[in-house]
Formats: sequence, C-alpha cells, structure tokens
Amino acid sequence: MKNTGLILSLVAVMFAACNGNKDKSDAYGTFEATEVTISAESAGKMLFLKIDEGQEIKAGDTVALIDTVQLALKRDALIAQKKGVSEKVNNIAAQIDILKEQKKNSLVEKNRLEKLYKDNAATSQQIDNINGVIGVYEKQIQSIETQNAPVLAELEAYSKQIEQLQDQINKSYIVNPIDGSVLTKYVEANEMVIQGKALYKLADLSEVFLRIYISGSQLSQIKIGQKVKVLIDKNENENKEYEGVVTWISSSAEFTPKIIQTKEERVNLVYAVKVKVKNDGTLKIGMPGEVRIK
Repeated sequence: MKNTGLILSLVAVMFAACNGNKDKSDAYGTFEATEVTISAESAGKMLFLKIDEGQEIKAGDTVALIDTVQLALKRDALIAQKKGVSEKVNNIAAQIDILKEQKKNSLVEKNRLEKLYKDNAATSQQIDNINGVIGVYEKQIQSIETQNAPVLAELEAYSKQIEQLQDQINKSYIVNPIDGSVLTKYVEANEMVIQGKALYKLADLSEVFLRIYISGSQLSQIKIGQKVKVLIDKNENENKEYEGVVTWISSSAEFTPKIIQTKEERVNLVYAVKVKVKNDGTLKIGMPGEVRIK
C-alpha cells in the first residue's frame, strides 16, 4: 500500500510538471511604442503650450504657439517694399504700352504711304522717314524692356523673402502631427525656445509592440505575420490574454539581455522579435509580457 501511494504521488508530480511545462510561455519581454519627439521649427518665446503629460491629442490640433511679432513686422516691411517696386513695374509697362501704340499708328501710316507710293502720290523719302520712326520706337521698347528685367528680378526676390517669412510664421504654430498620448513635456509657456528644441514626446498607444527574444532553435516556429498569444498579469494568479501579430524578426543574433528570460533559460545568442498588439487601454510602455507561440 505504501508503495502504491508513493507511485501515485510520483505520477501526480509528473502530471503537474507536464502541465507546468505546457503552460510555460515561449518568450518574455516588455511593451514599447513608436515614440515621436516634436521640436520647435522657429525660435522665440513660447506663448502657450496646451498639453499635459498623459493627455490624448489628435493630429491637426494646434497645441502651441511661438511668438511671431518680429517675423510679422519683417514680412509687412517687405510687402511695403514690394509694393513700391510693383509701381515701378507698372510705370515701365505703361511706357511700353504707349510706345507700342505709337508704333502701331506708324505702321498704319506706313501702309497708307506705300499705297500712295504705288499711285505716285508719295515719295520714297516719306516711306524711309516712317520706317525710321518705326525703328526708333522698336529700339525704345527694347531698351525699356531691358531696364525692366532687373526690376522684375527685384520683385521676384521680395516675393520669395515674403514667402520665406510666412513659412516661418506658419511653423511657429505647433500643429500635432499624429494621434497619440503625450509621454513627456519638455517646456512650459513663457519659456524661450530655439529652433530644434524638443517640445514634447508622444506615442500612438492604440497599438503597442511587445519586444521579445527567442533562441535560434525557436526561429523555425515563428514568422512575420504569424498570430501568437500574448499574456500579461491580470492578478497574482491569473493572466490576461491578447492576440498579437509578429511584425519584425531581427536578421542577426545578439547576446541575451540580462533582464530577459527565454524558454531555454538564458542562451548565449538570441533574436529580437516585435509582436504588435491592439491596446484596450491596459497595456503601458515598459509593462512586462509573455508570448506563447503555439
């Protein structure tokens, strides 16, 4: 009887051990997200920054404004100067129009004289004179058009400078590029910022990635696009389950990170894998997770 009880006890232990191995996860890691750092594209005083850490913001939201007074004053000065140059262009164009009209009238007179000349009612001297007048008008038009070229170039230069300043003014309005949660806020309103200064960091947490590490022997069991089971701790005794999709597998091996345990209890070389998981709001950056491949 004692031997029978001992055998039954060993069978129970073996069964429990088998179940334990069956329930053991294949890989472990931590959750991460694609983080985006938003930086200033102009310099000046931060007039307002309407975000807080943990806040959800939408793409297209204007969340901050850098002072644009000096830029606007420079732009308005250039607009005034451009207006003065435009008046020059208009005056030159008016002079050219007058000369073209006079040339047109001279051509009409030339045609009339040529008809009279055929009827012996006009002389060749008269025709030569009118041709000379037309030639003078043509040279005057060419001369004025040549003078007009640098004025037009100056006008174009003012236009480009105004566009440049307007672009800088537009970039002083910080427009959030993607939907996401604010992870870190680096500045406050009324602080001075320079171009390239980081303002805040955000990440789209609607989908997160679990970065895990697998051994070489596990590579044959996993591929990109494969669905796997992702587990997190629900409480001390239960796990919460998610469906994950393998989106990336490292092409080269690396040494096992110290904080990671694999199925084979720390091998020398492992491969990094990213598993995408749809977030229901529970998953946080840095939270540990597990993966069961089969």
